Amino acid sequence: MTDQAPAAEPAAADLPGKPTSASRTTLSHIMTHADTNLLGTVHGGVIMKLVDDAAGAVAGRHSGGPAVTASMDEMAFLEPVRVGDLVHVKAQVNWTGRTSMEVGVRVLAERWNESTPPTQVGSAYLVFAAVDADGKPRRVPPVVPETERDERRCQEAQIRRTHRLARRRAIMELREKRAAEGLAD
Repeated sequence: MTDQAPAAEPAAADLPGKPTSASRTTLSHIMTHADTNLLGTVHGGVIMKLVDDAAGAVAGRHSGGPAVTASMDEMAFLEPVRVGDLVHVKAQVNWTGRTSMEVGVRVLAERWNESTPPTQVGSAYLVFAAVDADGKPRRVPPVVPETERDERRCQEAQIRRTHRLARRRAIMELREKRAAEGLAD
């Protein structure tokens, strides 16, 4: 038995970076009648689940373990998805912080029986937090952009993070002000 303290967890900067391609993935799924809404097109919630599934796989791959969805930003539905569409959900890590990461997702659809190019039907940005076996935050390796497009995505992710934090701060200040004025929510 030794009297040594356990080794400190490495700082995020001490973790080796991972290139965007190391965790990038595509999830493909054919849409069936079970996926439809009352209008006969694919339910947005079905697409959102596919987006979360693909983004979660990417976050887990990048962080080397479990990662949980912390938020979803800017889920945009650009075109309806129909029964018989083959949907491709493409995801990659755009930015990393100390324990969190932003995953960008593009959703493409093509007819299952045609050889036409897929059409982009949606996009989203999700923030994931890496967690340990006890559900506590754990450090993630930095993402290393490999292309100009990856670098642009990283810069845009930093802007979205700044906006998320500013929005959260403004909401908290408003709530504190209302509470101080005796106004109930």
